[in-house]
Formats: sequence, structure tokens, C-alpha cells
Amino acid sequence: MFYLLTLPFRIFFGALFGILFLPFAILLLPFLLLRLVIKAAVLLFVVPFVLLATLFAVGMALIAVFFAILAPLLPFVVVGLIVWAVMRASRPAYAP
Repeated sequence: MFYLLTLPFRIFFGALFGILFLPFAILLLPFLLLRLVIKAAVLLFVVPFVLLATLFAVGMALIAVFFAILAPLLPFVVVGLIVWAVMRASRPAYAP
């Protein structure tokens, strides 16, 4: 309700200060454009490095998840290798 009561004053003072500050805004426009160009150049230079770092981090995370999933299965692999070695050693090397 208060916003509606003050709306005419806000419109009047907004238009007044908008007209008064228009020359300053026009003077600042080249600096704002220069700021935009510098930010775009920095972004263009930095984005490839950020993408490479992100891909590296995702790759390392996938490797970590792979090892985290396979680490509990390692004892079964060791037992299987021992059984395989014993079975291979117990048969004759050559039987004509």
C-alpha cells in the first residue's frame, strides 16, 4: 500500500534524476564498453583452461570411483589367482 502511495513521487524523481544524470551516463558509456571488452577477452582466454581443469577433475573422479568400487573385490581376485596358480601347478606340463 505504501508503494502505491509513493508511486507518483517515485516516478517524478526517477524521471528528474534520470534526465539530470543522462550526461554522466553518456560520459561513462565508453568506459563501460571497455570494461565489457576486457571481460570478454579475459573470458575468452580463461575458458579453455577452466574446461581442461574440469575435464581433468572429472577424469580423476571417475578413476577414484572405479577404484573405490573395485577395492572391496580385491580379496576375491587374490583368492582366485591363488586357486588358478595351484590348479596350473598341479597338472603335468606335457602329457603325450
